[in-house]
Amino acid sequence: MIDKIVSVANSIIWSPALVALLVGAGLYFSIRTRFVQVRRFGLMIRSLFAPKEKSEEGGKHGISSFEAFCVALSGRVGTGNIVGVATAIALGGPGAVFWMWLIAFFGASTAFVESTLAQKYKFHHATGFRGGPASYIEKGLKLPWLGIVFSVCCIFGYGLFLAPVQSNGMTGALSNSFGINPLYSGLALAFLLALVIIGGIKSISRVASIITPFMALGYLVITVIVLAHNINTIPHVLKMIVTSAIGLQQVAGGILGSTIMMGVKRGIFSNEAGQGGGAIVSASAAVSHPAKQGLAQAFSVYVDTLLICTATALMILCSGTYNILDAKTGEILVAGDPSLGANYVGYTQAAVDSVLSGFGSTFVSIAMVFFVFTTIMAYYFYGESSIMHIFEHKANSAKAEKAFIWVFRIALLAMVVFGSVREANVIWTLGDVGVGLTAWINVIALLLLCPEAVNLLRDYEKSLKK
Repeated sequence: MIDKIVSVANSIIWSPALVALLVGAGLYFSIRTRFVQVRRFGLMIRSLFAPKEKSEEGGKHGISSFEAFCVALSGRVGTGNIVGVATAIALGGPGAVFWMWLIAFFGASTAFVESTLAQKYKFHHATGFRGGPASYIEKGLKLPWLGIVFSVCCIFGYGLFLAPVQSNGMTGALSNSFGINPLYSGLALAFLLALVIIGGIKSISRVASIITPFMALGYLVITVIVLAHNINTIPHVLKMIVTSAIGLQQVAGGILGSTIMMGVKRGIFSNEAGQGGGAIVSASAAVSHPAKQGLAQAFSVYVDTLLICTATALMILCSGTYNILDAKTGEILVAGDPSLGANYVGYTQAAVDSVLSGFGSTFVSIAMVFFVFTTIMAYYFYGESSIMHIFEHKANSAKAEKAFIWVFRIALLAMVVFGSVREANVIWTLGDVGVGLTAWINVIALLLLCPEAVNLLRDYEKSLKK
């Protein structure tokens, strides 16, 4: 019964209209900013290391631009980069990778707009700067009630829907590799998360700035080794991705619709552009100009999708171990390794094993632990900031705010454990519902407020000339 309700909700939220909205908005933002994601690529990288600005009101400072980048990147780099990519290939064929690239390219401009606006409309809290979509919806659009609706969607979407998606992927990988009971690994993950999230944004940003670069670099090193072994197949794979994406070479026949939908959905799930999570982190950074943080966050979309997701996709496709499944029945249409079936994480493990025999399962499982740990840390921060926004204007609400934050902490950790033992298909559907809810509200708000972000970009570019 629950599975059916979730499936119906997902089909309504993730109608073709949302896909068109996300892609169209990214194209619109790209045109309005004169393709800032290309023009200012070098400045994106330099913006990561912008010095931390002092708070005008005294109190505690925000986090640095690099720390905000790492927290946001940790939210983007998760199971979507390993399991999500494999799922897209299985249900949409190799062409789904092309649509992931496309949504990342346009999504970089979306990330710029939302993060720039988040900086403009951030607010001071006892713990530092806070804000995000809820703040620019309230103050920019003058719709405080809609800001609260977004905050509630964010709390449930990230804390209760997306967190179990991450834990499910991790515990599945550990079970495949080491035979660890998913319940035990889920409980261990919840315990480690509790140690970090209780420390708030300072603790989360410190851990993220250490773990995130390390885990991303380690994953890419293994990818390079696997691809070097299969270097002769890379040109063929790249051609297959493009031709399959536009229907010139349908591997399984008649799945172009699934190819586009899976590429877009998994791409958005992975890079989060348009959902608002990256904007929530961006609001916590202390930088000298809002556009600076917008550029930094645009770069994080590239790192997530064009670098890490592509690395996973090429490993899987070059090794030839993936299966293409019927999206409705789960039947194998094209078999690479029939023994894997719908074991999506197994595709990535098999790809590494094809070159480093016996190492694939262990490596992917360890990578999943790091990816999932840092991602759920970011999800917690999104939810915590949303609770702070709800209580921002309420007098004498400090105790109530703390109580709600503690309830949210317990609920998130409980859902982490729940996700570790629940069926994967239902968990992924719940994740799609969470992504869709926040994306609908946020992207519409961004379209209305885009001129403000464009003006801030022009102002920043003028200051650079001076």
